[in-house]
Amino acid sequence: MPLSMIKTGEPGTIKKVGGREDTRRFLENLGFVIGAIVTVISDTDGNMIVNIKDSRVAIGKEMANKIFI
Repeated sequence: MPLSMIKTGEPGTIKKVGGREDTRRFLENLGFVIGAIVTVISDTDGNMIVNIKDSRVAIGKEMANKIFI
């Protein structure tokens, strides 16, 4: 299921990062790698704030749909 479907406060383990090569590389540089645990902190107006590797990262729903939990 995509990251955008996870409820706020619920942790999940990344199983797959989709999209084009440059999109995958961008997300991996932010810490979205297979096996990493990600928790949704906030989900408002199509944007998400997630906690990954002790950092908070803001991403849009479009990016979140490319990250599978």
